[in-house]
Parts: sequence; C-alpha cells; structure tokens
Amino acid sequence: MNMTLAEKLISRKISKEVYAGDIVIVPVDWVIAQDGTAPLAIRQFQKLQVGEIFDNEKIIFFIDHAAPSPRKELSNEHMFIRRFAKKFGIKVHDVGDGIIHQVFIEKYATPGDIVVGADSHTCTAGALCAFAAGFGSTDVAVAMAFGSIWLRVPETIEVIIEGLLPKGVYAKDLALAIISKLGSNGASYKALEFKGDTIRALSMDSRFTLTNMAVECGAKTALIEVDDICVKYLTAKGRPVKEQFKADTGASYESSIYIDANDLEPLVAVPHSVDNVKSVTEVQGIEINQAFIGTCTNGRLEDLRVVASILKGKHVKEGVRLLVAPASREVYLNALKEGIIEIIVKAGGTVLPPGCGPCVGVHLGVLGDGEVCISTQNRNFRGRMGNPESEIYLASPATVAASAIEGRIADPREVK
Repeated sequence: MNMTLAEKLISRKISKEVYAGDIVIVPVDWVIAQDGTAPLAIRQFQKLQVGEIFDNEKIIFFIDHAAPSPRKELSNEHMFIRRFAKKFGIKVHDVGDGIIHQVFIEKYATPGDIVVGADSHTCTAGALCAFAAGFGSTDVAVAMAFGSIWLRVPETIEVIIEGLLPKGVYAKDLALAIISKLGSNGASYKALEFKGDTIRALSMDSRFTLTNMAVECGAKTALIEVDDICVKYLTAKGRPVKEQFKADTGASYESSIYIDANDLEPLVAVPHSVDNVKSVTEVQGIEINQAFIGTCTNGRLEDLRVVASILKGKHVKEGVRLLVAPASREVYLNALKEGIIEIIVKAGGTVLPPGCGPCVGVHLGVLGDGEVCISTQNRNFRGRMGNPESEIYLASPATVAASAIEGRIADPREVK
C-alpha cells in the first residue's frame, strides 16, 4: 500500500508498515526542550524514578524563552536545567545561542529523524523531512528515560501550492493563507504535507516558516520531501543526506487543499486569532506602537535580508519601537558580516540577543495597555506578548518593516 511521508518515516523507524490511525511505539532520535518546558519534563522524569536517561547525546536543552533571564524565579529554573544536564552529560544551548527550533535545524536535524519536542513548534524541522512534533511533559520525560514515544500515526492533509509568489509576498503570507483556509483547528492531530512547484522553488528558510506555522492550524507535524535544495542545505551544514524521502504516488490523503500562489497578496492576521486573516489593504493605516521581527517563524537570515532591503536609507517612524531578534547566534553573526545589523540600527531599530525575545510575553518588549504591535511571530492570542489589554497583528518581515517606517500597518509593495 502506498504511503504518505508521515507513514513512510514512522514505518521505516519501526521496520513495519503502519498507516494513519495505527497506534505505535517509536524509537526517537532526538528529545529537545527549552527553558519554559524542560523543568516540567525534568520533574516528571524524576517522578519516574528510573535513575538514568536513555542517551545523553540524543537529549538537548535550550535556554531561549527568557534569555537572558528577567527575574530570579526564571534564573533558578535555568540553574535547575543546567544542574540536571551536568549530572547526565546533556548538551545545553545556553543564553545567546538562539531559539530551540532554529539551532536544532542548523546543527542536528536530518531527514528521517523522529524528534520529540517539549514545544509545539518542533514541527519546524519537518522542512528537513524529519517527523518532528510537540509532546507534553510526561511524554517527553518517558522519551528521555526510555528513548521511545507512543503515538497515533496521523492522517495527512495534502497541501498543493502552484505558481510564483508575487512581489511583496513571502512564505509568511503563504502560511497565513493556508491557516485561513483550514482554520485554527482544521488540521488537528494531522500531518500537513507540502508539495507543488511553489514549494520546490522556496529556499530552506522559507520552508521552515511554513512548517513552523503548521501547528497554528492544529497540525501535529508538517513535512516536505527531500529535494536538491534540502540536500544542498544539509551538505553545507556538514550533514550529508544519506536517504531521500518522498511520498508514494497514489498515497491515501485525508483531504487536499490547493492554493494558487499567483493570486496571493500580503496578508495580516488580526487580533486575536491567527486564522483571522485579512489582506494588508484591508487593515492598512492602523497605527502601531511596536514592530517586532524575529522568532522561530521569521528570525532567519533571509528574513533579515528582506528587512534590511526595506529599511536601508530610511528611518523608523518617531514613536514606534522596532525590535529585531536574530533566531540564532549563527544568524546574528552572518547578519553582522553582511552589514544587516548596521542597517537596522541606523534605521532606529533595536537589536535583541538571539532568542525568542518578546514573543512569549516575558521580557524584551512587553506591551502596555492599549498598545498595538505588528509582529512576525506565530501567535497573536490575547495576552501573548504579556498584556491582555494590547493587540497583536501578524505579518511577514517585509510588511512589519514597512509598517515600522510608516508608523502604521503598511503594504510592503508600496515602499519606495
């Protein structure tokens, strides 16, 4: 029987053909957690009283959500993570290394991996054709102890995208179009499988944006088959591809959706739901107080290049705070080498340390009552950035940069 990518990756790992709906126990290649979730998983692990982890080289912790720590309670949690990691010889990517999902794709993920993450955006690694998904702290603790996870093989929604992205339209706009079409719960516990000539033309940075946002319509994971662009990316990172994965022709999909990329325009998700999507022309002119560029969705080098191309020779509108957080140390260093950071600073932007920044509402940009932020992050529910009395609009790096210059939501296609 022909298989989807999700079915194929799981079947390969357990050396047995399985299909959507089957419940299986699967060996894992990686267990990853960040400072917001690792303490929960560690405490659950301690309750198991097994004494040992399954493999210290396959577990990685990241300190990115509150990095550097803004208060003593979080500093103590960081210390707790570091002590546990030292005891078992676990690698910790500490303050300044960057966001869990970005560092993981830069340094670790490979096609065919089974990745258990204590974070819902673990699905980002699916752009490298890894079965990567978020799990609760108890499941993560069990994976840390025994090196396996139980799961239900998900049904797959085929997402076919054809055509060329028009000027001013980027992967974030495409992701918002998909979420608008499916709804915030339209793919609950499903796998999204992206395909079509639009996908084949996208860079890896753009593909990561798509798979990152898959969970925002409820998906368990998202996958893109291995192609030459993926192989080139991994080879450059020192991880040559050993096996290429593609879905079988005639695989059984739960449903299919089609998007004509030629018809897309810049999109904005308006408060307070990521599937409340409008064209930029519908919300153009709404005044903003803060513009934020970064996160595991859009803090990569490609994103910062787009931002620099818009900001160069211009200045952020008086009264607007432009915050920019590179997604990793590697991204930050490359942006420095290319002069991108200088352009941002000269334009009046503030560059934050590599990490999640204000996305989770802990520090580095918490909004005041009644303030409006336009952001490249992946969520805009009430209170996401630390204040339920504020509003968050989601858009591409281009739209956010253009809006920072104008002081109101702006169409990037109109920037001179």
